[in-house]
Amino acid sequence: MTPKTWGSRPRPARRSMALFTCGALAAAGLSAAGAAALEPRTAAASSHREAPLISGLPQLDNTDVYAFVSPDHPDTTTIVANWLPFQEPAGGPNFFPFASDARYTIHVDSDADARDDLLYRFTFTDHRKNEHTFLHNTGVVESLDDPDLNFTQTYDIELVRLKHGKAVSSHRLARNLPTAPANVGKASMPDYQKLRDQAVHEVAGGLKAFAGQADDPFFLDLRVFDLLYGGDLSEVGNDSLRGYNVNSIALQVPSVFLRESEKQPVIGIYSTTERRGASGHWTQVSRLGMPLVNEVVNPVKDKDKFNASSPVDDGDFLKNVTEPELPKLIEALYEIEAPAEPRQDLVSVFLTGVEGLNQPAGGTPSEMLRLNTSVKPVAEPKRLGVLDGDNAGFPNGRRLTDDVLDIALQVVEGELVGSQNDLGDAVDTNDKEFGHTFPYVALPASGSDTRAAADAQSKSATALDGGAPGLSGSWSQYTVPAVSGAGAVLLVVLGGLWLRARRRPARRSWLG
Repeated sequence: MTPKTWGSRPRPARRSMALFTCGALAAAGLSAAGAAALEPRTAAASSHREAPLISGLPQLDNTDVYAFVSPDHPDTTTIVANWLPFQEPAGGPNFFPFASDARYTIHVDSDADARDDLLYRFTFTDHRKNEHTFLHNTGVVESLDDPDLNFTQTYDIELVRLKHGKAVSSHRLARNLPTAPANVGKASMPDYQKLRDQAVHEVAGGLKAFAGQADDPFFLDLRVFDLLYGGDLSEVGNDSLRGYNVNSIALQVPSVFLRESEKQPVIGIYSTTERRGASGHWTQVSRLGMPLVNEVVNPVKDKDKFNASSPVDDGDFLKNVTEPELPKLIEALYEIEAPAEPRQDLVSVFLTGVEGLNQPAGGTPSEMLRLNTSVKPVAEPKRLGVLDGDNAGFPNGRRLTDDVLDIALQVVEGELVGSQNDLGDAVDTNDKEFGHTFPYVALPASGSDTRAAADAQSKSATALDGGAPGLSGSWSQYTVPAVSGAGAVLLVVLGGLWLRARRRPARRSWLG
């Protein structure tokens, strides 16, 4: 299969059947999880809560991996890996730190043997300035070292080099780098962009690193769970992850450090999470490379096994790719004929790379993102990537702007074997514009941006008229050290009772 066979034909207008098919995709990914999973906050989106065990460990849950040649520095490769899905921006007071008992790792296979050649390992440490307050910050935060930023995290980066899967060297690339904090709100962090900029660090060897909160870059419509988009397809084209944040780790590395040689420029990328047990041993609990694999390719019996596995063992999951369940479900539900099996076209997408583009000679089939680092970025990326003639996009790596759900739908329904289609979910772009410089991910939604805050403001701009004087200044005057944590809680409780007294309407019967 050459890149040309992926097609650059004009795309026809979307049909309504595309919306039904998107519904089938989401339903297929979750049906085995049971009715309790059919809520937007617990739905799968790429790898958001995709397997039974990891769904209970959100801090360790990989959501997405991206790998692309950096558009503003084409001699480098940028890798972005995300964790901890469905972060409600106002979810304090603890918000959403990385786990301090975990190892977050980006894996690189440089020679296509399905074994790691490089590991970039991130570990995090918590810091609290004042244990006698419940507050995340005690005043306006203007920098990452601001004394009013009560809770902070730092991280180390370790580079491990391997040969034939065995570690041969290890050294620290960086120590105690500060993360970008949760975007608490406009009052606490009026210039969050400044904080983001301070969290971008240059690392020895020409590398750049970032860790912190970001807008969830994955975009898709999950409203299938409300009787197929409202029961009459009236509720479509909505980005279900709009307003949610994730924790991002981003790394920009000179491509020459990652690839085997100029003659073999294709690299494999995936990420994992390991958790330290009581015995001190590390156990892998999450794994992610290609999007959607552990949602709609692997059945529920294999999901936890896949999260604990390594690419070299991916032969165990081959049948899930060559005899996929999803096309059969679509055929049963919507009478769209499933392509003939075995699906060797899907093997090229998920396990080997596309011949003539990102398939290394003699490579071992395995599931990971494959990026040809010699393909230069384009000035105007096409959201359908290789399907639309843009060889710098998915499945040649994955850019933030690539519409992987539409691409995956069209490929699963036979785009590569002559069954041309224009399936999709009517969500073509992210709700926030991505950055043009590292780390490229959009700023996280603020706690001030939530619907609850907007509703409260529109309902009653006078709710705090005549409010408790002095509470508009730095909270630190109440918590450090004049008021203990318990005293601060008492202030909040009394304030809440005061507000209730002001807002309480005349008593009326529930029966009218």
